[in-house]
Amino acid sequence: MSGSDQSEKTEVALFVTCLVDINRPSVGFAAVKLLEQAGYEVIVPDAQTCCGQPAYNSGDRRTAKDIAANVIRIFKRFRYVVAPSGSCAGMIRKHYPQMFKDDPLMLLEAENLASRTFELTSFLKDISDYVPDDVKLDKKLTYHDSCSSLREIKVSDQPRALLRSVEDLDFVEADDREACCGFGGTFCVKYSEISEEMVDRKIENILATGADMLSAGDLGCLMNIAGRLHRKGHRMKVLHIAEILADMADRPGIGERR
Repeated sequence: MSGSDQSEKTEVALFVTCLVDINRPSVGFAAVKLLEQAGYEVIVPDAQTCCGQPAYNSGDRRTAKDIAANVIRIFKRFRYVVAPSGSCAGMIRKHYPQMFKDDPLMLLEAENLASRTFELTSFLKDISDYVPDDVKLDKKLTYHDSCSSLREIKVSDQPRALLRSVEDLDFVEADDREACCGFGGTFCVKYSEISEEMVDRKIENILATGADMLSAGDLGCLMNIAGRLHRKGHRMKVLHIAEILADMADRPGIGERR
């Protein structure tokens, strides 16, 4: 449980992310549950949109800046902004200030938002000192680090510390765990053959652990790996770390391909 016992709870804005909103809302509900358990009041601004990463990665900087300016405006009043995605958090923390480096006023706004934006496990561990309360999972699990989490915002130890707090969970590391899964946002579309080889190598290392489950903090990576596992006939359960920490791992349909 969190050490945050405030008489007036601090508001935390949840940046839901496009993939969570469209493909796996359970991750968003899990994130809300965890943040509330950590002692915060969770606000989900209705006007939020994509973080602009697809446009940015495709070289459309004008559209990316327009989207970023809107995100900055929407989340301006919140002390903390939390995303269940290292990719989106990395976009806001690292790339927003870079986009506005030639606009002094917007640069200040971008840097301010960047300083208040966190990936979910980083926020729970580093800011809230959160520990899962009465969460049990009698499974063998391995974890995949997304490139954005690992390289852009240095999130690696935090999810592992949280997972090791889950009772009965057998946590095992895969070989070459820091290697990309081949998703990379638009990378998997532009360079599909290379992406396929990368995810196949990733799957080989994951299966070699003997794990029952795979987890990660980025839904894009999970969708990529889960899809390839399914196409190759493997029935491993794949879950976002928020779903595990929120005690949703055993719910029917969570993390399963049909």
